[in-house]
Amino acid sequence: MIITRAPLRIPLGGGGTDLPGYAAEFGGFILSAAIDKYVYVQLNTLKVEDFIRVKYSRTERVDDPAAIQHPLLRECLLHARLGGGVEISAMADIPGRTGMGSSGAFTVALLAALHAHRREHVSMQELAEEAYHVETARAGQPAGRHDHYLAAFGGVTCLEIETNGQVRVAPLQASRHTLEELRNCLLVFFTGIERESLDILGQQEADTRRHDPTVLDSLHAVKQLGYQVKAALEAGELDRFGRLLDQHWRTKKQRSGRMSNADIDRWYETALDAGALGGKIMGAGGGGFLLFYCPADRRAALRRTMATAGLREMSYQFDHEGARVLLHV
Repeated sequence: MIITRAPLRIPLGGGGTDLPGYAAEFGGFILSAAIDKYVYVQLNTLKVEDFIRVKYSRTERVDDPAAIQHPLLRECLLHARLGGGVEISAMADIPGRTGMGSSGAFTVALLAALHAHRREHVSMQELAEEAYHVETARAGQPAGRHDHYLAAFGGVTCLEIETNGQVRVAPLQASRHTLEELRNCLLVFFTGIERESLDILGQQEADTRRHDPTVLDSLHAVKQLGYQVKAALEAGELDRFGRLLDQHWRTKKQRSGRMSNADIDRWYETALDAGALGGKIMGAGGGGFLLFYCPADRRAALRRTMATAGLREMSYQFDHEGARVLLHV
């Protein structure tokens, strides 16, 4: 039996600039924090059977991995040239399609399990790149490198994405006190809205490749705001970070009318009235989790306001381990 896990993440700056349509021409920058909410994969070797059984929101039993309906499961198994005689199941701490990078974390955790099954060692960088390749080139899904790298490396991490696809990974150079205060000041609330991000990301890719000026201007501005976020956090200027987060969200919304809706806009403005300095919908937008930065003396009011609006808070810690094999027996 093999059990692996990979963390989900909270994006802090530069979101969207990792998508290949932008990064391949202009380079991207991402600052993001892995959290202690995980996707888990369990792989069992079947002793006397040759079929493949996979369990996620449904169960599939096939003789050939090419027959698997789940695109990421199918392409990971084909990529690994896995034969039969295995059972693979997946579970997660929070729902998918909520902007926390679950598909990237799932792909990283599954590939980590497959490498462990074959007793192969790969670096975190190799694992992240392999997961990105499977999700984009093999499964044909629009994605950047953000989710795969945070799932592999963990931590509060900066990604510099070169136009040739090379990624430089470095931890945020902030003090332990700053990181502790940052975690305390970042409150996360579930909107209850699950949405499919592929259409939003696919449209952004298409708009970027045809040089839509509104989309490109938004991405250029978000990348610069990402660098400003990095500088603010490394200087310990947390309230400045909160105000930059507000600019980041308002700039990001310019890319698509589908990133927000009337409910999200109302919750956002209500949170600012309650004391938050800034926030955003995580991921591609349209639903999922709302993130807010709120100073200590206003947090209680923000929590009451969000609870009254029907949004449930998610408690969390930062994850500093990244993808791990938890059990291999």
